Amino acid sequence: MSDVVPLRFVPGLGIDALDQTHLPHDVRYVRLATVDAVCEAIGSLRVRGAPLLGLVGAAGLAVAAEREGTKDSVLAAAAERLASARPTAVDLRARTEQALTIALAEPPAHRVERLWAFADQLLASRIAEDRQIGELGAALLPSGTCVLTHCNTGALATGGIGTALGVIRVAWEQGRLAHCYATETRPLLQGARLTAWELAQLEIPSSLLPDTAAASLIASGRVGAILTGADRIAANGDTANKVGTYGLAAVAARHGVPFYIAAPTSTIDRDCPSGAGIPIEFRADAEVGGFGRERWSPGGLGAYNPAFDVTPAELIAAIVTERGVARPPFGQSVAAFFAEQTTGQSGYTGLHSEARDRA
Repeated sequence: MSDVVPLRFVPGLGIDALDQTHLPHDVRYVRLATVDAVCEAIGSLRVRGAPLLGLVGAAGLAVAAEREGTKDSVLAAAAERLASARPTAVDLRARTEQALTIALAEPPAHRVERLWAFADQLLASRIAEDRQIGELGAALLPSGTCVLTHCNTGALATGGIGTALGVIRVAWEQGRLAHCYATETRPLLQGARLTAWELAQLEIPSSLLPDTAAASLIASGRVGAILTGADRIAANGDTANKVGTYGLAAVAARHGVPFYIAAPTSTIDRDCPSGAGIPIEFRADAEVGGFGRERWSPGGLGAYNPAFDVTPAELIAAIVTERGVARPPFGQSVAAFFAEQTTGQSGYTGLHSEARDRA
């Protein structure tokens, strides 16, 4: 079993990022030495995954300070360019703006060093929080469970052990997991290219399936739980994730299979009341009807290509975070995470009892 390292911070030189567009056949790192390079890497999905994008945004501002200067206006402009590179994942903007606030509180001469230190701090926190999510989520799975996952939520998406895939990893380590099914995740095949590669690295028994086969797999009774990540969670528990997630949750509800979200609390947008307020990124028509340079559809067609969809809270059995496991009603249980953070008093009303015991 080997650990995946998707990012390395290199102060003075930039960010070394594992270029995920070349996986699974080529493990290639790319040096991101300018803000333009960081934004291009985000937009082209060389780096991706909501928590990882937060790290890239914070480190990207350190790159901006080194390359473009440390004036307030320069850093503010760079932060907005980074935060706007992809709209749906809340971590990218939140962590970039947090980095900007921290930098502006320092004298200009100290800002570069402080920004790199903040990026290191975020990475260390991410590693610890991923492990906690994994432990809490694995406790929800009975021994011998087969799970289904969608898109990629492992180390490639976070910088730690992952969110949903981190739960799967810990469940395998504990002997709870029997098998993992992973969707191809069209049109960019993050499941086939990235999740399948990570599962192979972890030596977890697994099978790949077409997205269109997921409903019949769930109906067959082979799957005991469905686990996905999240790019943004609204205050009421509505959750934006890779397009196709909503369909999985709907079919899971039809067949009585629990549907779990695993994500850090940084993914929760308390200023967004419901999924109706989550901006959904639409991507290029060319991504549909082919992959890369290979085309199997006739030319001249447009495409409907949302990168994400929103799963209503009522279809979600639980949201697993580093602070505990939230159960419906999510408006109360999710808010309790932040009451705990703010007051230091118990705020776990509505949380799963096993999570309270472990938290």
